[in-house]
Amino acid sequence: MSVRTEAVIEIGSTGIRVLVANVSDDGTYEILERAGKPIALGRDVFTAGLVSRDSVGECIAVLRSFRELLRAYGVEPADARVVATSALREAENRDAFVDRVAMRTGFRVDVIEAIEESHYMFLAVQRALGGDARYFSRTNSMIIEVGGGSTELMLLRRGRIVAAHSLRLGTVRVDEQSKAVMGSSGYLMRFLADNVRTACDGLEDDLPLSGVRSFVAIGNDARFAASVAGAETRSDYTIVPREAFLGLVDRLKGLTVDDIVASYRVPYSDAEALLPGLVILSLFIERTGAEELIVPRVSLRDGLLIAMSGGSGDDIQAELHKQIIASVVGLGRRYRFDEGHASHVVEHALFLFDRLGEAHGMGRRERLLLEAAAYLHDVGNFIRTSGHQRHSEYIVLNSEIFGLQRDELTIVANLVRYHRKAGPSPSHANYMSLPREDRAVVLKLAAMLRIADALDRGHTQRLRLVDLEMKEDHLVLQSDSSGDLSLERLSLAEKDDMFEDVFGLKVVLI
Repeated sequence: MSVRTEAVIEIGSTGIRVLVANVSDDGTYEILERAGKPIALGRDVFTAGLVSRDSVGECIAVLRSFRELLRAYGVEPADARVVATSALREAENRDAFVDRVAMRTGFRVDVIEAIEESHYMFLAVQRALGGDARYFSRTNSMIIEVGGGSTELMLLRRGRIVAAHSLRLGTVRVDEQSKAVMGSSGYLMRFLADNVRTACDGLEDDLPLSGVRSFVAIGNDARFAASVAGAETRSDYTIVPREAFLGLVDRLKGLTVDDIVASYRVPYSDAEALLPGLVILSLFIERTGAEELIVPRVSLRDGLLIAMSGGSGDDIQAELHKQIIASVVGLGRRYRFDEGHASHVVEHALFLFDRLGEAHGMGRRERLLLEAAAYLHDVGNFIRTSGHQRHSEYIVLNSEIFGLQRDELTIVANLVRYHRKAGPSPSHANYMSLPREDRAVVLKLAAMLRIADALDRGHTQRLRLVDLEMKEDHLVLQSDSSGDLSLERLSLAEKDDMFEDVFGLKVVLI
């Protein structure tokens, strides 16, 4: 079994952190090095909107030191995975920062979206909980990480993700907002309580929080609580009783930052953010029915390493697919879609995709995007039936779907836009913004989606495809229906033009 050395670096709101590990072919890995340096990127961005010149220089100095560390393990800068999170996402000078870092250090920085953070967070939690993760399939759960600039959370109904959200509520952000109005400790507590209450009220639409029984918290603040108030420690996580955690938060509210440093021997930079982070966690857990916190000893970097290593494996890849589709269906239910029709269109669309593999030449990623679009193609009816394809496009573009990155969401949005009526046009900015390769993907997938939708014109699910045959200039679809198919044939005649243009085949239903 071969072993290779991999490295990941995270540029966060409060510091830059690196993880180096030996990774085996089976996806298992051994941590060789964890290191980090505090840098106040968040304080720059959340007050001035950009990274200051001094902070840029400091980041470059830290990354150069990490470059030498990685080279000692045989990892070159071009081979490391370097990501930046909320602070750099919001920085006005992010592009200049990324370019300057690349020129001065050789590291290529990828500024990831919040939903991608959730993806890596989920991978890390799954790995840490191991076999105990099956417990989630019997309960409703919340997975939450309070960072410097944002709070990332996922809601799961009996093990399936129904929503993933990124809230503009982070330890550094709220501290800076509090200082801006010269707020007291009492003001900060009221500010946090108001914001968390508003956020929770919105989450109730996705999942009743009182029914949440499993509360999983990751991040520095949660790990601190686990070290102080944890009652039970497993191999990769600690269990903290709810009352013990809330008692710890109450005690910390009466301490100054200097008191926290002296009492708990934590670095001053960590102590400043400790109380806001723990208060945010306490406010969320109080809205749930959870009796304990589960605190895995993992981070975003562990999730990145798992993704890089291929350690997700077939089983976890299958689980991730289920979670992505659960998030898609959750979005559809929020907009009251016709679930029976959507599921039937999915079945037809995937039947076409799987049976036409040689004709379209696409893979697992494109199949997933087609499945997501087939579920969501009609969600725009929630706004208005007339022109609902454009409303569907708007909803998808402005939503978060667990496991789908922004470029993939853009493809799905284009697919739902073109599932009926007019096809792509040079005047359509959302389509033209895609790379040429992705525009070709949209054309092929939209052509199949149109056929799948046409086969359930009346939303009655009265036929299923059982076979198909490709002839020289025709695609013959065989259904299990012995009844009158005139409505479906009329619908196909109206919507098969894109399929014929893309694949050169006229569609015939028998």
